Amino acid sequence: MLVVLDTNCLIQILPQKAVHRAMYDALLRGELSLALTTEIVNEYEEILNNFFESKTLGGNVCRVLLELPLTRRINIYYNWHLIAADPDDDKYVDCAIASNADFIVTNDAHFKVLEKVDFPRVQCISLSAFMEMYKP
Repeated sequence: MLVVLDTNCLIQILPQKAVHRAMYDALLRGELSLALTTEIVNEYEEILNNFFESKTLGGNVCRVLLELPLTRRINIYYNWHLIAADPDDDKYVDCAIASNADFIVTNDAHFKVLEKVDFPRVQCISLSAFMEMYKP
């Protein structure tokens, strides 16, 4: 299964005692594939460093994610501009479309607008719903 992971969910799966840590562990074990763009990786690094008040955590996590054998590095050649309320979220949509990902895993309400878009079809799912469905 190929997923695009919103930064808000990455923050929730990293801590060892996180409720949904099983998703990060599944990525590490190669049970899930992750689609990433340079823009997403840059956001991961910046937000993780700020959120966890670290100068190195974000870079270390990004390095690990990029080195996983099932991680797919995606180049974006077209921007769909589907999330008008928060255009910064479009990078996840564009990655999902370009990679043909199964889901964008996000807890961000801005992605709800995608439910009304017939083409291109992008499936979004909350972290909790994904973990309930996936059950690693």
